[in-house]
Amino acid sequence: MSWTPFRAGAPSRRRASPCRLPAGLCLAVALAAGPVEAAPVTFAAALKLAEDQAPELQAGTLQVEAARSAARAAGALPDPKLQMSLENLPISGPDAGRLDAEAMTMARVGLMQELPNGAKRRAERDRAGIDVAAAQADRRAVSRDVRVAAAGAWIDLYYAQRRLRALDEAVSTLTPLWDAALAGVASGASRPAAAPEAQRLRADLEDRRSELVAEVASARARLARWTGDPQVEAAGAAPPLEFDAAALRAELERHPSLAALDAATRQAGAEVALARAGKRPDLGLELAYQRRDPMFGDMVSVGVTVSLPIFAKTRQDPIIAARVATAGQARARREAAGRALTSELEQGLADYAMRREQWLRARDTLLPLARTRADLETASYGAGRAGVVEVTEALTGRADAQLTLLEREAALARAAVRLTHAFGSDQ
Repeated sequence: MSWTPFRAGAPSRRRASPCRLPAGLCLAVALAAGPVEAAPVTFAAALKLAEDQAPELQAGTLQVEAARSAARAAGALPDPKLQMSLENLPISGPDAGRLDAEAMTMARVGLMQELPNGAKRRAERDRAGIDVAAAQADRRAVSRDVRVAAAGAWIDLYYAQRRLRALDEAVSTLTPLWDAALAGVASGASRPAAAPEAQRLRADLEDRRSELVAEVASARARLARWTGDPQVEAAGAAPPLEFDAAALRAELERHPSLAALDAATRQAGAEVALARAGKRPDLGLELAYQRRDPMFGDMVSVGVTVSLPIFAKTRQDPIIAARVATAGQARARREAAGRALTSELEQGLADYAMRREQWLRARDTLLPLARTRADLETASYGAGRAGVVEVTEALTGRADAQLTLLEREAALARAAVRLTHAFGSDQ
């Protein structure tokens, strides 16, 4: 099986189908249908695209607008009611059906306006203002989640591309040695076991390359989920691997998810106030004009209605108790979320410390050792004291160490990005 080096981002070769159009039109179609270039996107640009294009954030913006629109009507008086009736019309006796026979027969037109108590209207306005704050807090929490997801996808794509390039460079270096091992066996200069060993090393690297190609495609698809570009390519420099753990701990109480739960707690408190306002009486005003036969004269009526919450034990009090329990549940959820976030942050910091030690060990110990071994085996091969298999194994070990270093750096970068963007300040 022959090996053809493959570069990340290089367009695949496809057999051209015969064009049955005129030559000029065929050329125009071929130019228009050429390979699509991947769009390079830096880390900051990827986060900006996610902020601008994520449907979740668009939904959050609409939720805020809806809450603001609803707040304008909160606490307003109910619509007045128009009353029309025909009253005191005789339906029996000698005057049955006559509109002018009975002095009390009249056509009535009136208006009625309900006046909820002031505490209820204030509670409605307070609840509407809290709903706006809750919608804004929810959107900030969603924005944080979008940034974390987009940042992780960019890191995965960036380091998958780097590992693929490093592997391709190693393959380019090892291909002449693999060919030399096969040629040495054919000529009798090398042991017969050198051929299968060279083929095994090549197959191992081919397997790793297949995995990396899949990782690049998978990471690109995840990043395209947030940027909207299916041909996105991670470019530029990676974000810093270091951060201030004390600043993350100090910022924890201002976490957007906790702010959203704080808003939910205030919403529950507003519902308690609204339920308690239901124990206060509401008023209603009525004004009516009664039209009678001219010989009797017209009349005007004015009235006031008052609601009587005299059965509070079976009506208002159970609702108040339910709202109080819901408010307690909201406070408990806020406390649980605070503890969970603290635990998550501390676990993340411990994981970051472990991955940083592994990355430093790979950078300062494993890779230098692999390089030293490769240099020594190459020198021994030049002096005739080592065979091509030993040199190939040493160079393969150096490539493995380089890939291991990149893998550990990717894991460290992923942990750092998640901590800084999941727990750090929005600024």
